[in-house]
Amino acid sequence: MTTGTLEHINITVSDIDRTSRMLERIFGWHVRWKGPSRANGTTAHVGTDSAYIALYSPGETDQPEQVSYNTQGGLNHVGVIVDDLAAAERRVLDAGFVTHSHQTYDPGSRFYFHDYDNVEYEVLSYA
Repeated sequence: MTTGTLEHINITVSDIDRTSRMLERIFGWHVRWKGPSRANGTTAHVGTDSAYIALYSPGETDQPEQVSYNTQGGLNHVGVIVDDLAAAERRVLDAGFVTHSHQTYDPGSRFYFHDYDNVEYEVLSYA
């Protein structure tokens, strides 16, 4: 049996360009593709050549009413591995976000932050 590889996840955001710029700045990613999408919306694929986050916006979004950890099927966080955790945290802070829940346990260290749409990111390093 072959092993599956995660290629992308898809998240609804309020402003694709703003979120794309954030992901590029913090993680060094790039926009792989951007264009029209379902329901007259727009999608952008932001990431590396092998994996990405698909950002989708219908133009107008609803505010989430529930905490994702309490919602069956909810997105709890996106985990991103970096080589230099301290440098990544500086970029997150420089972008105006607040980091929290700093932890170190096997197999590495991590912190979390929430973006403009309250999507939580776990930034971790195994270095």
